[in-house]
Amino acid sequence: MIKTLAKSIRQYKKSSILTPVFMFFEVLLEVSIPTLMARLIDDGISAGNMNEILRIGAILLGAALLSLAAGYMAGKFAAHASTGFASNLRNDIYQNIQNFSFHNIDKFSTASLITRLTTDVTNVQNAYQMIIRLAFRAPLMLIFAFVASMLIDNQLSLIFVAFIPILAIFLYIIQSKAHVLFERVFNTYDHLNSVVGENLSGMRAVKAYNREDYEDSKFKKISMSIFKDFSKAETIIALNGPVMQFCVFCSMILLAWFGAHAIVNSGNNEDLGLSTGELTSLIAYTMQILMSLMMLSFVFVMIVISRASAERITQVLNEKSDLTDGKEHITEIRDGSIEFNGVNFRYSENAEKNVLEGINFKINSGETVGILGGTGSSKSSLVSLIPRLYDATEGNVKVGGIDVRDYNIKELRDAVSVVLQKNVLFSGTIKDNIRWGNEDATDEEIERVCKLACADSFIEQFPDRYDTYIEQGGTNVSGGQKQRLCIARALMKKPKVLILDDSTSAVDTKTDAQIRKALREEIPHTTKLIIAQRVASVEDADKIIILDDGHISAMGTHLELMENSAIYREVYESQNRVTEA
Repeated sequence: MIKTLAKSIRQYKKSSILTPVFMFFEVLLEVSIPTLMARLIDDGISAGNMNEILRIGAILLGAALLSLAAGYMAGKFAAHASTGFASNLRNDIYQNIQNFSFHNIDKFSTASLITRLTTDVTNVQNAYQMIIRLAFRAPLMLIFAFVASMLIDNQLSLIFVAFIPILAIFLYIIQSKAHVLFERVFNTYDHLNSVVGENLSGMRAVKAYNREDYEDSKFKKISMSIFKDFSKAETIIALNGPVMQFCVFCSMILLAWFGAHAIVNSGNNEDLGLSTGELTSLIAYTMQILMSLMMLSFVFVMIVISRASAERITQVLNEKSDLTDGKEHITEIRDGSIEFNGVNFRYSENAEKNVLEGINFKINSGETVGILGGTGSSKSSLVSLIPRLYDATEGNVKVGGIDVRDYNIKELRDAVSVVLQKNVLFSGTIKDNIRWGNEDATDEEIERVCKLACADSFIEQFPDRYDTYIEQGGTNVSGGQKQRLCIARALMKKPKVLILDDSTSAVDTKTDAQIRKALREEIPHTTKLIIAQRVASVEDADKIIILDDGHISAMGTHLELMENSAIYREVYESQNRVTEA
């Protein structure tokens, strides 16, 4: 886990190294201050020597100022290193997610990925800053202060050692109890983000069905679960403070008691025992030792909190896409011909049965093929194998006469445009959205594909026309308008294969016919696969495939299926009766 996360430090290694370097100088100067104070008391104040007071006082002031400067530089470099590390970490996670296949994405929920990119990265960032700063400062302070106190009185310096086992036991208990709770809290955060995202995206449905109270109670239930777990975890961690304070004050009391006896017995003569100045510096060193232990405990607590986050981040970083470029690394797609040879497909190895089974067919380049079937007949699963959104479990899928697994994935997907069943538009202008198909497209090219998709008619009615701003998710355009914009975006890629996955369901039959006519006449060499619910949308196709429960039930032209397919004939007649009525 540490090795994986450390890869994201990269250009911030220098700041990460300079932080403990400046911490070293800060600690060295801080440890010298109690010794200087002892000299000031014994050689200056007790002896009534004003010159010595001024000399040592000036040295003390200089040491304090240098310590302040070193601490400032350490803090500056620590902030630079931790924020830079977090930035790299977010970028690395995001870039790895972009390489995920649909199968990889299915392993993590969208809400979980968002939590890992935000809350989890912030936790790791805070822990990293504490590690490169306090985790170096505390041990150095502990060692230097202990050595200095041993030089003054090696017996009294051992008082705090008795409290180390107490601290160690309590810290172990805190770690073992709190980690489990924090792990559960961050998983619940995923669920919370999922509920919020679902509620916001489906706000229209929530209001239409008056389900605000239900959604509110669902949110409160999850929020209360987080509250309870966090409260319990924070209560356990809160024990750290009282335990540390107990050890600090007990050490101070014991040191003051034994130190006072030593001073009285020696008559405040450092040659015979312990002087007042030395007791003062010894108390200061003991405080530094115990405060360094307290710092370590704070670092320890932060590591406990961030450990669950670090594990979750590492899971995403170590997840590798199960779709990789083929060994042949072919970049040229000859044409839009498609073949399915003995294809079986299931979404996971643990699935009880195949989603698609025994799929065999061939489509010539430039043909228009309709795909019909009831809900759950795996129409979308079938076409998702062509651009390698998933890979076939058995058999092979060919485009241009070559197995899709031998192609460079980017080149294959550039040659296969898919208008998904769930149309997605992104925040930006209409031009910005259309240029997803080709970022270098001219305004004339954008207008042309919009005319092909019958989108120009409503775009011209907007005041800003093609510069009209589309809200996130396309909430300010209708379902039919969104579908036509998505078709235009797909056409902008000038694909060899165009897949329309039920992407004209929200447009009227007249517009649907116009779109099909434009596609047939304007891009005759592009292979067109049209998934539809209406027979009228595929009636004039060169070939129609009927899917039933993941199997090909029938295949042929409209006339052939009317004679040979009971399913097709039944759908056709039922839809015609509705139309006539």
